[in-house]
Amino acid sequence: MPDAPTPNYSELLYEVDGPVLTITLNRPDKLNAFTFTMMRELIDAFDNADADDDVRAVIVTGAGRGFCAGADLAAGDSTFDYRDTSGNEAKLEDARDGGGLVALRIFESKKPVIAAVNGPAVGVGVTMTLPMDVRLASDNARFGFVFARRGLVPEAASSWFLPRVVGIGQAMEWVMTGRVFPAAEALAGGLVRSVHPSDELLGVAKALALEVAENTSGVSVALSRQMLWRMLGADHPMEAHKIDSRVIWEQGRSGDAREGVMSFLEKRPPDFPLRVSADMPSCFPWWEERKFE
Repeated sequence: MPDAPTPNYSELLYEVDGPVLTITLNRPDKLNAFTFTMMRELIDAFDNADADDDVRAVIVTGAGRGFCAGADLAAGDSTFDYRDTSGNEAKLEDARDGGGLVALRIFESKKPVIAAVNGPAVGVGVTMTLPMDVRLASDNARFGFVFARRGLVPEAASSWFLPRVVGIGQAMEWVMTGRVFPAAEALAGGLVRSVHPSDELLGVAKALALEVAENTSGVSVALSRQMLWRMLGADHPMEAHKIDSRVIWEQGRSGDAREGVMSFLEKRPPDFPLRVSADMPSCFPWWEERKFE
C-alpha cells in the first residue's frame, strides 16, 4: 500500500515518524492561539490519522514556548460574539462551539492520543487536551480554566470531561477561581500524568506512543479506547458487560487474537493483521450518534 500523502496545513505541522503521528499547533508568534482555521485543520488531521493504518498513536504538542494560549483575542471585545460570514448574528440553533467540535472529534478518535504540553495551556488550550488519553507536561507548562475571568463558561465539552478526569471538587476549584497554575499543581490534581524537563518531554511522549504501537493490536486499542470513555456515562456495570461480551465474542475469533496468543507462546513480537480502517467488528459502533439539536 502506498504511503498516505502528508496533509499541508497553515496552522499545524503534521509529521508521521514510523507509527507515531505528531500534530504540532503552529502559530508560535501567537503562543499557538486557537483560531477557526486551527479548528478546521485539527478536525481534518484527526480524520487523516484515523484513515491511515500506519499511524498507531497521535501526539499533540505546540511550536515554540507555548502549547496553546487559548482563543485568539484579536477581535477584541467581539471575539466571542458569534457572527456569520456576512457579519450577521448567528442563530442559537446554528451556534457551535469550535473548541467543542475539536473535543468531540478527538473523543471519536480510533487512535490513542497523547498531549505533550510544552508551555502555557489556557482556555481552549487546556480543554482541548481533556479528551486526549494521556497528558504529559513540561516543567514550565502552565494551565488555566480562565473562563469566569473573561465572563464566559467552560467550553469544549469540558463540563463533561474535566470532572471525569480530575473529580468534581478539583474541577470546581480550578473553574471557579479561573487562576493559572503550574505543572506541579496540575500533577497533584490529576490533570497530567507526569512532569518532565522541557528537552525531554517529546522523547517521553514518543516512548509511550511506541510502547502502544509496537506491542498492541490497533483494533483492540481503538475498541478499548471507546469502551472506557463511553462507559464513563453508563448507569450500571451491566452496560459494560453487554459490550464486553459482544466485543470479546467477535475479537476472540479474529486473526489479532490468534496472533496475540501465538506471539506470546512463541516469545516473539506480535504482527497483528487487522486494520482499524477496515476490520472493526460488526458490533462497532454500539452507540447511537448524538445530534446537535
